[in-house]
Amino acid sequence: MSGTFVGMPAFPLAAREAVGNTTLRGNLRHATHTIRDKRARAVAELDDWAALREAGKQIKDHTLRHLDRYLVQVEEAVTAAGGTVHWAADADEANEIVARLVKETGESEVVKVKSMATQEIALNEALEAQGIHAYETDLAELIVQLGKDRPSHILVPAIHRNRGEIRDIFRSEMGEWGRPAPEGLTDTPAELAEAARLHLREKFLRAKVGISGANFVVAETGTLVVVESEGNGRMCLTLPETLISVVGIEKIVPRWQDLEVFLQTLPRSSTAERMNPYTSMWTGTNDEDGPSTFHLVLLDNGRTDTLADEVGRQALRCIRCSACLNVCPVYERAGGHAYGSVYPGPIGAILSPQLRGTGSEIDASLPYASSLCGACYEVCPVAIDIPEVLVHLRERVVQGGPAVRGGNRVVLKPAKGHAAERAAMRAAQWAFTHPGALRTGQRLASRTRRLHPRTLPGPGRAWSGTRDLPAVPAEPFRDWWQRTHGGKGGAK
Repeated sequence: MSGTFVGMPAFPLAAREAVGNTTLRGNLRHATHTIRDKRARAVAELDDWAALREAGKQIKDHTLRHLDRYLVQVEEAVTAAGGTVHWAADADEANEIVARLVKETGESEVVKVKSMATQEIALNEALEAQGIHAYETDLAELIVQLGKDRPSHILVPAIHRNRGEIRDIFRSEMGEWGRPAPEGLTDTPAELAEAARLHLREKFLRAKVGISGANFVVAETGTLVVVESEGNGRMCLTLPETLISVVGIEKIVPRWQDLEVFLQTLPRSSTAERMNPYTSMWTGTNDEDGPSTFHLVLLDNGRTDTLADEVGRQALRCIRCSACLNVCPVYERAGGHAYGSVYPGPIGAILSPQLRGTGSEIDASLPYASSLCGACYEVCPVAIDIPEVLVHLRERVVQGGPAVRGGNRVVLKPAKGHAAERAAMRAAQWAFTHPGALRTGQRLASRTRRLHPRTLPGPGRAWSGTRDLPAVPAEPFRDWWQRTHGGKGGAK
């Protein structure tokens, strides 16, 4: 299992294979339709949803514009509250910091709260290489880990699994990781949840080190916030003696008051709940409650480079609600694994190529993993215009986008595989600026239309393999206009 999905094929190849998996498509269709219908009802309850959405957008944009100031404020507030702040420029540095902190405790096991940031940097694999076992405690993440699988959804990582598959994973794998599944375990939700609870309970009570991410970090107080639905996060955040939180630098909000907006929009957009069952907040350490040692690892890993892009930076507003995945027709059919990233779906198609660069085949293909229908923008609680960023990134891919990132330097690498597209665009530009040549070409196309193929040759088959080419009319529009209107009205 690889958290960074190294070696994955480009999206079109991975999606073609996924579309042929009828079980996967059935699982995804049922889950995404259920979640998005419930979300629509929850959002409709708020008369001021549009205002909350705009407020969330403005808070995020303001924070990103002044991120340098708020990062310093976070460090000062966390330190004053008894925590220790570490800065990680990339995944390797973050993994090195966390591994060192765990080793300093003398422990070889950690329990984890569900965290996209730690998946992004492949922390579990890095810790395993250092002899440290990381146990996922979120139910869906537990299913993925036990199944030696990869997450396929931001909110529900095991959305591609049905109940029968989960039962089989629990029966065959739980005993290798700890307490085995009960005898005669069925696929009823209650029994599966109880088996997971019993399996995890011993890990919660034994663990001395917990690892988390955070949904938000409040700059003015240094408070971290985790919202969840199961209570496993609360156990990981309160029982261990040492807590290490790995958080992307974009998760900051300036004031405690700003949480009022996001604690309304996030649960409705993600789980379709009015509020999360568990909202945990902690500020530094306290001798009488919770972990006695707290470390905050602030992660860049491409975020600063993304911030420099005036169009693409809006992806950093994302609060990881996953609403865009649940309405996306491409995600529904292809599934999350096809995106080759821990961030699947529409948000992954714009976030991953910016964090990782567009030098790899998979990252160069992600901006094209969309129909540009705009449904993702309509449901986004912070108004990220995902179609706009997708088109922007397609332009970057064609022109040659960031391939290597190092510090503040971005090395541009010429794009491969788009020479024909660039040549076609140059030819179209020339034709549209030479009306006589355009008229001649249209007439020639009309007179030879019976000889035209129904599909394109060579690389063009990727487009025309599932659709016929548009039929060329028997008469060009300009000739029709000249014949019927005598050239009046300005058609040239």
